Amino acid sequence: MTHHSAPARQPIPVVLDTDIGTDIDDTWALAFLLRCPELDVRLITTATGDTFDRARLVARLLEIAGRADIPIGIGIPLEPAPNYQQGWVGDYALARYPGQVFEDGVGALADTIRQSATPVTVIGIGPLPNIAALLQRAPDVAALARFIGMFGSLRRGYFGSTEIPAEYNVKLYPYACRHVFAAPWPITISPLDTCGSVQLAGERYQTFRSSPDPLARAVMENYLCWTLANQNPLYRGFDPDRESSILFDLVPIYLAMTEEWVTIEALRIDVTAEGRTREDPAGNLIRCATDWVDRSAFEDFVLARIVGRT
Repeated sequence: MTHHSAPARQPIPVVLDTDIGTDIDDTWALAFLLRCPELDVRLITTATGDTFDRARLVARLLEIAGRADIPIGIGIPLEPAPNYQQGWVGDYALARYPGQVFEDGVGALADTIRQSATPVTVIGIGPLPNIAALLQRAPDVAALARFIGMFGSLRRGYFGSTEIPAEYNVKLYPYACRHVFAAPWPITISPLDTCGSVQLAGERYQTFRSSPDPLARAVMENYLCWTLANQNPLYRGFDPDRESSILFDLVPIYLAMTEEWVTIEALRIDVTAEGRTREDPAGNLIRCATDWVDRSAFEDFVLARIVGRT
């Protein structure tokens, strides 16, 4: 009996929209994404607050990762939203970045999706004004893409709590989220039900913390910087000597590749004006990662990728 090796799958084209700098999990998610050869990163756009400033953080991380081949798009600058990683970015000038920087990040998203020979996966790990604007400016892209993101809370809240909150990425711009969820493209989300419990601790965290890998070092430096600057009481109290904070945004990166370790349910979801996500027969049909099949395997996988042991 002859065994034929499976043909190598073509990497999946992805774009990432991120509010990197507010919570440290976006930085972990970016590092994880850059270490996943299954995903072909075509563009990274920055969302909320001073999007130009966030682009400097993305640029410095990409340069350290040796990934200046990835263009950066500056998203729509809106009212203040904190960037707790200023101390790490320092005086890094965006003009230093060897790769392309697009002032019109939303236009760059539209162009990137339209120019791809195969459907693009849009990964959203921050509030959604850029993606809502993309759908208004270029409604045709919904037929050329799918959307995966970290949004909402259905049956479990932060840290596995039974209290169901209005989750930050939805609550900041609930109408933008509603618009994105209503678009005619396939949508998969990781609500707090799955992503609200992801963390590296114990031996896994010490392996990460002691890694000499330059990208892992940059994540650790950012975590220390963020810990000192962060003023959000929800995320305080994590000890960078012992554990990561909650790594919400890693899950949608994983879902862009595979869904092996999660339970997916197709549910009708409504977004309320207060930014709550709830099941509603009149809502949009969305594929939701509602539970873990094997969270431990996922955390092992994340560690191996971030420290460069693929």
